Amino acid sequence: MPEITSSYVLAVPAEPVWRLLADFGAIQEWWPTTGPLQIDHVQTEGQGVGMIRHVYNKGIPRPVSERLDLLDQASRTIVLSIVGQRPPGITAYVAIGRLTEIDTASCRLDYRALITTEEGREERVRDGVLKTWSIMIQGLGNGARLMGRP
Repeated sequence: MPEITSSYVLAVPAEPVWRLLADFGAIQEWWPTTGPLQIDHVQTEGQGVGMIRHVYNKGIPRPVSERLDLLDQASRTIVLSIVGQRPPGITAYVAIGRLTEIDTASCRLDYRALITTEEGREERVRDGVLKTWSIMIQGLGNGARLMGRP
């Protein structure tokens, strides 16, 4: 399974969504607090491109450590990779997100990941990644809406 892609339309302006994505270490501020994948806490190393966020999820002993590999403001593109010990079944993971303004009230996030997995784990990993992305989209939409309130 070399690649997973998905596109999501959010009924919120692009700018607040981009601010949430670009503030790489602050994922816990907008990630949903209910549901199957909840963040307990986040530790960061460094700042800007090259920084790593260690995301500790409730009920999971090891963090998911993500490195910010590229952050391009002009094209609203973010690239991250999972480093260190990866989630079960994943042997390599690099994701590319590109945010596009549709109009003043909506945007689209195109997300693409290049992933390698352990033999026989492809479908389980694909399902897990897509579920995680859908939770991320929910959090980004809710977070962006909250930013727009006075």
